[in-house]
Amino acid sequence: MRVRDLQEVLELELIQSEFEDTEIQGGYTGDLLSDIMAHATKGSVLITIQAHKNTVAVASLVGIPAILLANSRPVPEDMVEAARKEKIAIFRSNETQFTLSGKLYTLLSSF
Repeated sequence: MRVRDLQEVLELELIQSEFEDTEIQGGYTGDLLSDIMAHATKGSVLITIQAHKNTVAVASLVGIPAILLANSRPVPEDMVEAARKEKIAIFRSNETQFTLSGKLYTLLSSF
């Protein structure tokens, strides 16, 4: 599965569309940025409620190609600009982190 596939299969709102369309290797769910830096892996989708530009900086350091914001979090423009610069996709959903994590796990397990 590729980053571009996330929008359709998970019924997500695409917030930042200028991204690298890479293969998704896994997922990581978390809100503590230091934990994400320590444990997320390159190629993972980050599922979080942390809607700010520091989340993009962490995603860039780790090699995360897509951020999925749960609970319909508002997305500040500086986050969108940072993601555009780093070529990281931002998606949003009204679903919880738990639900999105389960759906992503199920999808990736079938590939």
